Amino acid sequence: MGPAFDRKLEDVGNIVHLEHVNVRQPDQQLATVFYVVGLGFTRDPYMMVGLDNMWINIGRNQIHLPTGPPQRVRGTIGVVVPDLTALKQRLTQAASDLSHTQFGFVDRESVIDVTCPWGNRIRCHAPAGNFGNTDLAIAYVEFPVPAGTAARIADFYREIMGATANAGLRDGAVTASVSTGRDQYLFFRETAERIEPYDGHHVQIYIADFSGPYRRLAERNRITRDTDAHEWRFKDIVDVNSNEILFTLEHEVRSLKHPLCARPLVNRNPAQTNRDYIRGKDSFPGTF
Repeated sequence: MGPAFDRKLEDVGNIVHLEHVNVRQPDQQLATVFYVVGLGFTRDPYMMVGLDNMWINIGRNQIHLPTGPPQRVRGTIGVVVPDLTALKQRLTQAASDLSHTQFGFVDRESVIDVTCPWGNRIRCHAPAGNFGNTDLAIAYVEFPVPAGTAARIADFYREIMGATANAGLRDGAVTASVSTGRDQYLFFRETAERIEPYDGHHVQIYIADFSGPYRRLAERNRITRDTDAHEWRFKDIVDVNSNEILFTLEHEVRSLKHPLCARPLVNRNPAQTNRDYIRGKDSFPGTF
């Protein structure tokens, strides 16, 4: 008889991957300085290569940056980067080009908190066991929500979306933790502070049971877009009993048959320079 394993620790739930966060921004040049030069991420070389949009690769994840009036995620995007010291050096070098914007960063030793030119907050972590076996990824997105809603938000994701979700204390606040794939999460953290109005930003997820959540949301009149055979969207997270709106966040929901599902993403090694070039080290060595 082998060792007794807790098999539930390997459960992912119906949401199998959080692929991207989408926020509009008004200046592709400044976005390039921030996301590519400063943060060290990679502009996707194959998709959205014009001036009207830019897709930024972060391991197996992306941030989508269509051109338009700026949007701000109500919360924090948590990313894993391979080297916080190198990140700090790049951000320092990029600072002069971003000095007339909302850009800034604070080194908190264990993390670096960064603000994009338009106010989005990105918390950068070093690789660690709680983020799984990855050196480069979007690990989580955390949102502030009204007091008394976290447990009901967890119920929504569990009962409507089929996700693995629970509510409990996280860093001193009641938080709904929703598994969105391999070592990825959406966090909904209760706060008494004012929550900014929703401005249209969205997250994109892949789900295995594509029809079940659609049917349950359609019954509540919550589907906001039927894009095509592989994708639909909703905005309102609701109380499963009363249908009361608890929080608004557009979800772009894709099936595992979507043409872009598991598309390999190019990730460069930001340590490469023309003066310190090492042959064979252009690409980032691993994203899992």
